[in-house]
Amino acid sequence: MKKNAISILAAALIFLSFNVLLSSCGGGDTGEGSSTEAKEKPKSMIAEEKPPIEVSEDGSTVTVRLTGDDMMKYNLNKIEVKEGQKIKLTLTHIGKMPKEAMGHNFVLLKPDIAIEAFANEAALAKANDYIPESQKDNIIVHTDMVGGGQSTSIEFDAPAKGKYKYLCSFPAHYINMQGDFVVN
Repeated sequence: MKKNAISILAAALIFLSFNVLLSSCGGGDTGEGSSTEAKEKPKSMIAEEKPPIEVSEDGSTVTVRLTGDDMMKYNLNKIEVKEGQKIKLTLTHIGKMPKEAMGHNFVLLKPDIAIEAFANEAALAKANDYIPESQKDNIIVHTDMVGGGQSTSIEFDAPAKGKYKYLCSFPAHYINMQGDFVVN
């Protein structure tokens, strides 16, 4: 009997606390001072995020918002576009670590390039932000290397139809930070 009373009391306190919290945040209608006028909907305290991939109304341009973090992860592992579309890609490092410790970039490779071999050679190209001079002919496009809180953008035309690979060329990041760039 004593346990039931304590449970009921705890539930009542939680219910009252929730109602007080709801009322103080502008939620809940007590009925006092209500009118027939439409009430303004409360605004979200969370900023609305834009989708990671957006196509312009006329279909000619694709905006890609790619992020990388301190856990060595991109937010996208596949990007699909159409042949000839203008690609506006922004890479934002949403982590806090500096470029020297956790730099990220976006490197789009030509078809049939062995991603591991490319990444191993890139790891030796520190002086060139991990873009190996000997592999320039195997790269379609790449961004600058960025650190925590930084962004970089590039614009390019989608290549011919096919499946391409993209990666971060910072040492060992390609293991987790790679994806398919599909052109339809």
